Amino acid sequence: MSAILQEVDERSRLAGTNRFELLLFRLGKDAQAGNREMYGINVFKVREALVMPSITPMPGAPEYVMGVANIRGQIIPVVNLPAVAGCVPSGLNILLVTEYERSVQGFAVEEVEEIRRLEWSRVISAEATGGMITSLARLDEDDEKGRLALVLDVEQILRLALPARFKGGDEVTQTHAVQIPQGSVILYADDSGVARSQIEKTLTLLGLPFVGAKTGKEAWERLQSMAKEAKSAGSPIRNKVAMVLTDLEMPEMDGFTLTRHIKENDLLKEVPVVIHSSLSGTANESHANSVGADGYVAKFVPDELARAIAKVL
Repeated sequence: MSAILQEVDERSRLAGTNRFELLLFRLGKDAQAGNREMYGINVFKVREALVMPSITPMPGAPEYVMGVANIRGQIIPVVNLPAVAGCVPSGLNILLVTEYERSVQGFAVEEVEEIRRLEWSRVISAEATGGMITSLARLDEDDEKGRLALVLDVEQILRLALPARFKGGDEVTQTHAVQIPQGSVILYADDSGVARSQIEKTLTLLGLPFVGAKTGKEAWERLQSMAKEAKSAGSPIRNKVAMVLTDLEMPEMDGFTLTRHIKENDLLKEVPVVIHSSLSGTANESHANSVGADGYVAKFVPDELARAIAKVL
């Protein structure tokens, strides 16, 4: 199982190419439809995949938490992912140890299938379907084959399964004096409904007007429109958009690619960009610098996000 997660250096070089790698797994039969769907999670979020270790039940644990496991000396909560997704597995055979929003947890799954390298353009938003799915990944170059993987909204899952770890966005405790030109806005991009709610609450507490986008492509198209309006009016672009706050993992266009497009565009390059991502780590921060980002902050601590915004403004 450890072999499936090797070659980390090669995968880190995918950043900024609008490509990523998806770890595919099964959760069992859907409790209603009876199908065995394929699910996916970004490899960068997975520390390792293990044969299911011993689980110690914890009295009073949240509904979907099976207990805790000792993984190389670290005690982590184990979430019954099939139960969260409404699936009935033949067995909980594999533990995916994940690092997400500065915390480590395990997701119990039925089985791991493979890792697939994909273009973000092959991922489409599925937010309209609701539930725990943020997007759909087309696995085959021949779209007529129709094989899809359901990409999980991990923010929503963690909010449901481990509510004590969840921050809503209104926990800003420090004073952050931030001003932007009248009529200007913060443009943010994030494909998770939970993350958008967190961001909007923080921006509201800072007194900053904002507009949101659900994908990098949507944000890019909106920025191009703003740039044209500013040019036609003979106005500086920052009188339209004061800064951009972007997630990394998004359907159609990732945050690295969005940032590079902004910084390579003569009309938009003066707009500060802060990357706000659950994919923490020095490799991602270094690549954020290489594509011209003005800041990088790991999800989700409201005061740290507020400080990063205040710094670039």
